[in-house]
Amino acid sequence: MFSIDTYIRRRQELKKLVGKGVIVLFGNNDSPANYPANAYAPMRQDSSFLYYFGQHRDGLVGVIDIDNDQEMIFGDDIDVEDIVWMGFTPSVADLAAEVGVKKTAPMKELAKICNPQREVHFLPPYRFDTKIQIMDLLGIHPSKQKEAASLKLIQAVVKMRSTKEPQEIEAIERACEVGYAMHTTAQLLIRPGVTERFVAGQVDGIARSLAQGNSFATIFSQHGEIMHGNPSGNKLEAGRLALCDAGCELDDYCSDHTRTMPVTGKFSQRQLEIYSIVEACHDYAIEVAKPGVKYMDVHFAVCRMMTERLKELGLMKGDTDEAVAAGAHAMFLPHGLGHMMGMDVHDMEGLGQIYVGFDEETRPNLEQFGTNCLRMGRKLEEGFVITDEPGIYFIPQLIDEWKASGHCKEFLNFEKLETYKDFGGIRIEDDILITKDGCRFLGTKRIPYHPKDVEEFMATNNQ
Repeated sequence: MFSIDTYIRRRQELKKLVGKGVIVLFGNNDSPANYPANAYAPMRQDSSFLYYFGQHRDGLVGVIDIDNDQEMIFGDDIDVEDIVWMGFTPSVADLAAEVGVKKTAPMKELAKICNPQREVHFLPPYRFDTKIQIMDLLGIHPSKQKEAASLKLIQAVVKMRSTKEPQEIEAIERACEVGYAMHTTAQLLIRPGVTERFVAGQVDGIARSLAQGNSFATIFSQHGEIMHGNPSGNKLEAGRLALCDAGCELDDYCSDHTRTMPVTGKFSQRQLEIYSIVEACHDYAIEVAKPGVKYMDVHFAVCRMMTERLKELGLMKGDTDEAVAAGAHAMFLPHGLGHMMGMDVHDMEGLGQIYVGFDEETRPNLEQFGTNCLRMGRKLEEGFVITDEPGIYFIPQLIDEWKASGHCKEFLNFEKLETYKDFGGIRIEDDILITKDGCRFLGTKRIPYHPKDVEEFMATNNQ
């Protein structure tokens, strides 16, 4: 939790941006795993509620009544039966006082201030219990709530949360330090015969030991071509690549890194050829990302660089600009270059990517394969925290489908692509801060990613 002045200042700014009506920010409740008393733990508070009201307790709703210049937290105090099992919890009034809110009330009184006759601003809900609560309060069916959410509130929250305060950057830096420990642990453990699940479990253990836990479910797989490959019980095999995409959450802020390592600790020539392309694209993005530059432009510059290098290997052909315009590069890179990051690993994605990653000047292309997965295209600003995560993937089913249909055949060498179906995939990802004149890595320690550094680190630690 930050200082009391932080939350007071944030709510005052939010009032000015929204202008009128009543803002209702729903906190989260415990989420049962398989029966009511066995909840997923620890509870994860809603990020926007945390941003403006700072408290982690379940069952709270924050209200900012702009018209009457009043702020309140609604929630029910914990009774002694719950205290027996869960320990002492401060009263709602005490929690509210810690973040500068003077008025509280039981949850049943929320309907008095949150009724359909008023202009009520709420964010798009993503949990079913919140959707039911909104339906009870405002009579809006869950299927209609995304459209009924306040665009003015969404835009205000995105504006404020996009630019990170110095204290937020410090929190992300701390999370990146744990991210370093997670990924270097994976690099230390990777060797033939060890299972994917074992390495991923050790990585998760670091997140739970040194932080609040994972910022998302760890991706660890020899099938790096699967974007969200869950760790399996399969043993790591010599000659394969292992991709680890993992991050932690610490002090309510996230880290998110990806590294791809040779299982034997030594890249083959073919692996090195592809890896060096991803490495060059990753480093190019860091060179050119700065305030005023559209991240969509950086993305497509990376795609052109990737296309040129893949042409040198004989995997692509034809005019580079025409190939990228046609989306041929998406055979290898079917996702965007990166995304916003902060309190959420895909920061504010639940508010709508069109508001978070784009603006009036830069709009998404939802029709073209690959480009439709671009999460971040807008003009960069000082204080943005984004990921830089190019990759090259060889997805057998995608190769088969495009080959059968002849899609982009003038730009792709399908005969050579057949020989890469067993390759897997490579991704390199880091978290970067947009600064006044450019950008910089977050975290004081750099997880090895240059091929020589990866091989030396794995050799040193696997002796």
